[in-house]
Amino acid sequence: MKGMGFMSGNNNQVVLLTGASSGIGKATAEWLMERGFRVYGTSRKAAGIMDGKPYKTSASGGFIEMIPLDVNSESSAENAVRTVLEREGSIDVLISNAGMGIAGSIEDTSIREAEKQFDVNFFGTLRMIRHVLPAMRKQGRGRIIVISSVAGLISIPYQSMYSASKYALEALVEALRHEVAPFGIKACLVEPGDTRTGFTSSRVIAEAAGEASPYYSRFRKSLDRMEQDEQNGVSPEKVARVIHGMIKRRNPPIRRAVGLGYKAILFLKRLLPSWLVEKLVGMLYA
Repeated sequence: MKGMGFMSGNNNQVVLLTGASSGIGKATAEWLMERGFRVYGTSRKAAGIMDGKPYKTSASGGFIEMIPLDVNSESSAENAVRTVLEREGSIDVLISNAGMGIAGSIEDTSIREAEKQFDVNFFGTLRMIRHVLPAMRKQGRGRIIVISSVAGLISIPYQSMYSASKYALEALVEALRHEVAPFGIKACLVEPGDTRTGFTSSRVIAEAAGEASPYYSRFRKSLDRMEQDEQNGVSPEKVARVIHGMIKRRNPPIRRAVGLGYKAILFLKRLLPSWLVEKLVGMLYA
C-alpha cells in the first residue's frame, strides 16, 4: 500500500521509548506492546524490572521492559541505548517523549530553572538521538519520533520556557530529517495539545512566581485556564494512536498535531496575520 510499509507487515520491532512510566509514554508503550512491538520503556526509577525479564507481555508477542534512564545524563543515555542493542541487536524506533514543564513569567523564571527545562526537553532528546544514530545508520533504517507540542508552534504566555524548548525541538527535527534521509532514517514530530495526564499536577512553578510577583494574578488566571483545558483534553491513548500511525507510514509527514481542534488552530496560524494570532492567544491565556 502506498505510503505504508515501514512496519505495516511485521510489527515485532524494537522500540526505545523515553518517559514511559506515565501519561503519553505509558499509553504509547502499552498500545505498541499490544500490537507486537518489543518496547523498552525508560524512567529514572525503571519500576517493573524483575531479574531483567519483561514485566508485561501481550498475546501478540510484544512486551514492555522498563530500563533505567536519566535523560539529563550523557552516560545514562549511552548505557540505555547500549542495553537495548546488546539484547536485541537493533533499535528500529526511538520515541523521545520524556519531558517536563516550568510555568511562570519570563522575569520570574531564573536562568537555573530555564536551563533545567532545556536540559530535559531539548538536550535530553538530543542526547538520545545522538546515541541511537550510529546504530540506525549501520542498520540502514530507523524511525525517530520526537514528542513536541502545539506549544512548540504557538508560544503560550507564562509557559515561555516550555514553549521555547519545544520550538527548539521543531527546528532540530526539521534539520535532522535532511541529514539522516540518505541513511534510510526517518524523523518526525508529534504535537499533542491539551492532554489528560499527570503532566498537569507535576508542572513546576518558578520559585519567584508567588504572590509577591507583579505578574501573579494574570499568571494564576492563565495557569488555571490551562490546567482546566488539559483535564478536559484528549486522552493519552489518542496520542498513542497517532504515534503508531507515524511509525507505520513509509514516509511520515514532518509533523502531526493531535486533535481536530489543534489542527484547525495550526492551520489558521498559517493563514491569519500575526497580529490576529497574537490577539487570539492573548484572549485565551494572557
